[in-house]
Amino acid sequence: MKLYFSQHFHLFLLLSLGIGTNVSAAQDIERGVSRRLASQRKATLSEIEYDVSLELQKTKPIRASIEVRFHLDNTASPLVLDFNAPEANIQQIQLNQTAIQPEIKNGHIIIPQAQLQSGKQALYIDFIAGNLSLNRNEEFLYTLLVPDRASTVFPCFDQPDLKAKFRLQLDLPTGWVASANGALLAKETIGKRTRVQYQQTKPISTYLFAFAAGNFQTVTRKLGGRTMTMYHRETDQEKVERNLNDIFMIHTLALDWMEDYTKIDYPFEKFDFVLIPSFQYGGMEHIGNIFYKADKLLLEKSATLDQKLSRASLIAHETSHMWFGNLVTMEWFDDVWLKEVFANFVAAKIVNPTFTEINHDLSFMVRHYPSAYAVDRTGGAHAIRQRLPNLNEAGTLYGNIIYNKAPIMMWHLENMIGPSNFQSGIREYLSAYSFSNATWEDLVSILDKTTGDDLEEWSQVWVNTPGRPHFSVSQISGGSEIRQEDPLRQDRIWKQKFTNASKVNGSWFSETVNSDGEAHIFQADNDSFLLNADGFGYGLFPIQIGLFDDWETLDRVKRGSLLISAYENVLEGEAVGVADYGLKLISIMRKESNELLLDLVLDQFKVIYWSFLTDPDRAAMADELESLLWDKMLSSGEDSSKKIFFEAFRDFSSSALSADRLLSIWLGELSIEGLNLSERDYVSLATSLAIRLPQRSEEIVTAQLGRIMNADRRRRFEWISPALSADRKVRDEFFYALRDTENRETESWVLTALQALHHPLRRDVSEVYILPSLELLEEIQSTGDIFFPGRWLTTTLSNHVSLTASDTVRNFLAQHPDYNEPLRLK
Repeated sequence: MKLYFSQHFHLFLLLSLGIGTNVSAAQDIERGVSRRLASQRKATLSEIEYDVSLELQKTKPIRASIEVRFHLDNTASPLVLDFNAPEANIQQIQLNQTAIQPEIKNGHIIIPQAQLQSGKQALYIDFIAGNLSLNRNEEFLYTLLVPDRASTVFPCFDQPDLKAKFRLQLDLPTGWVASANGALLAKETIGKRTRVQYQQTKPISTYLFAFAAGNFQTVTRKLGGRTMTMYHRETDQEKVERNLNDIFMIHTLALDWMEDYTKIDYPFEKFDFVLIPSFQYGGMEHIGNIFYKADKLLLEKSATLDQKLSRASLIAHETSHMWFGNLVTMEWFDDVWLKEVFANFVAAKIVNPTFTEINHDLSFMVRHYPSAYAVDRTGGAHAIRQRLPNLNEAGTLYGNIIYNKAPIMMWHLENMIGPSNFQSGIREYLSAYSFSNATWEDLVSILDKTTGDDLEEWSQVWVNTPGRPHFSVSQISGGSEIRQEDPLRQDRIWKQKFTNASKVNGSWFSETVNSDGEAHIFQADNDSFLLNADGFGYGLFPIQIGLFDDWETLDRVKRGSLLISAYENVLEGEAVGVADYGLKLISIMRKESNELLLDLVLDQFKVIYWSFLTDPDRAAMADELESLLWDKMLSSGEDSSKKIFFEAFRDFSSSALSADRLLSIWLGELSIEGLNLSERDYVSLATSLAIRLPQRSEEIVTAQLGRIMNADRRRRFEWISPALSADRKVRDEFFYALRDTENRETESWVLTALQALHHPLRRDVSEVYILPSLELLEEIQSTGDIFFPGRWLTTTLSNHVSLTASDTVRNFLAQHPDYNEPLRLK
């Protein structure tokens, strides 16, 4: 493959010129972990072990120590550890029991060659733990160290291919409990504090080291011979009890499925999980110690089928990482997509048998294709595999392409070589690289033995280049032909198979299209055809807009494919105008009952309604829309469908009548049979009402604060309340306070507040926040977690459609020609 060749050619060139890859002097050390530094350390370090000890405090600085043992092959270069915290945090350093004073520079501890010797080494450091990735709250804290944040907490060799064994000791405040990677080894009370020690782990990458500590409740269960403990802070015990069986059962099913599929037993010592309020992601796959966003697992009574499927998929995703990512880890974070694609791809396989009432082809389609297209249709499209010169930019690689396009690519790969060959290849890959590291090329070389297709050529297009193909249909003698085209005119072919449905003599027929560069000819009456009828093809497909008139004759997969293709054509300016398409979506809302399709329709309509309709078009549509959503909510027999329409009514309503209805529900004056609203739902409703009824915003916010029983949710709502204020000066002061890193620590709170500031009803006055938000982006990337920069941008920009907003972004990019490329693409 081209990227693979160019990387190795570059290395060959350096060696042939006598330059080499050694880090020869302290002045060569840049911030972060460069590929050069990583390669040098990988070549000289082995048998790494960390003994980490921390004295956890509720508010005070955390004193800590670490002993790092390792084998050093040679002393040709200085020894470089990573510690991205203030230099003053380092209190003493000993190498082989001798005090030393190394140079501290650019987030590194640099020990000169003169103080080194080959062989086994022991480095001891007393320090104050860095706060950046400790996520400290009043009653709990937790680490989140992906991709390169371990070194913000403690000194280490912070790169994924230097796996190490970890031993952890924590001293805890009174009443706190903790969970870590290893199994609990010892626990003792020392005065008013508790000391816990954990067994040494198997070799793991530094980004997977993790612990959580604080006022957590625990639930322990034994299923299938496995003992698991769940840590949580939920005060609604009925909610906890209602969800417990499903949470433990899905974890057990996922573990059993993975063991059977891979023929490798669960590879680590224990399996616990921690539910954290306002956690930055849906989940994080720490070994033996998965962290989840609490409300993703503790669902409400009225949870929709899609929400239940999302929970199961999340659990399956994180569980599968124990094999894909933890047992076998990418060598460098340019292959971070590889662990994510396996987790997403396998998660779909795991949950299918559990949710028999769900059409899983439809589910895969609506969960992956719209999000992948949201990037690939834009100027910010990028390859699945991206260039990464330094690990301090690894967080910029995450996004929809990794999580959504890559599973589509993997589906086509499995389909091309066959499920049995694919599974055999995966088993060989996991066995060959257990407790080690591997690259995409390593996997391709294994799978390539199972097929006559050229996987390297196939991968070059699918994995190493951005964008999507366009498909065209033209009339020829004897029928119609489909052709795949490269919109960038680079003669690329995304080899793939999909189904074409054609109506001939009044009946629908399906046929498989093998899109490999050659035209495919088919027959249809009066252009009655649906390309990509099975939804698995990837690209921009032309549609026949008249197919919406045949909605009832299409099965659910065809409906989903039609919706996705139609929406993409509307955004490309093809097929139908936005207002007409909005009306078609309203028509579908009237008659569609499938929740996956309803969610897709409402997601599309949200963008059409708030971002593309003119004010007159929106006003002309509002009464019919609000009446429809209200009536559907009242008439829906399923509680979950009723909730879908209620939330849509809340989000789309703009009239005084609708605001009065929502206010009556919030006040408890109006009760809807079958509509079960939780504390979280009332908080969301209060947020919406505070924006829609600015004259009553202070009253609504104050009253809602008094209603919230859960302390974590109360702190959250109190924190975001200035963003709900009717006073623009209060909102401005709140926004500009976000320039302070400390005010961005709880990222999910920040994003909720930004959504309120940039609500469509406020976009005329919130446009002034765009430029300062762009100016903060690089700092946010360096201080925030991996998804925060992209979500900061999306939340800031998604509701703005004016020319002045567009000009602000374009001018910013023009004035910063050397801007960070991954951030520019976002």
